[in-house]
Amino acid sequence: MKYDLIIRPEAEEDLSEAFNWYENSRNGLGYDFLLQIDAGFNFITRNPNAHEDGYAGTKKHLIKRFPYKIIYLIEKKTIVILGVLHSRRNSKLTEKRIFGN
Repeated sequence: MKYDLIIRPEAEEDLSEAFNWYENSRNGLGYDFLLQIDAGFNFITRNPNAHEDGYAGTKKHLIKRFPYKIIYLIEKKTIVILGVLHSRRNSKLTEKRIFGN
C-alpha cells in the first residue's frame, strides 16, 4: 500500500534548527543530517508498521549516525510526521504535539 507523507510545520522547524546547528558545527554536516532524515522518511513510507506503537499510538524511527528520532502517526493511508527530535528531548513534547496542550 502506498502512503502519503505529511510533515507538520513543527517538524519542519525541528529539521531547520537541527540542520543549522550541525551546519554551524561543521560545514557539510547539516546536509549529511538531512540525507539521514530522508533515508528515515523513505524507510517509514515503505515500512510504516515496522516500529512498535508508543505513546498515544505514535511510532518512532531512530536516525542512523545522529541522536535523533522521527516521531510519526499513521492515519489511514497517511503518515504524519509530528517531530524530528533529539533523543534527549523531553517526551512531554510528543504529548504536546499530539494533543496541542
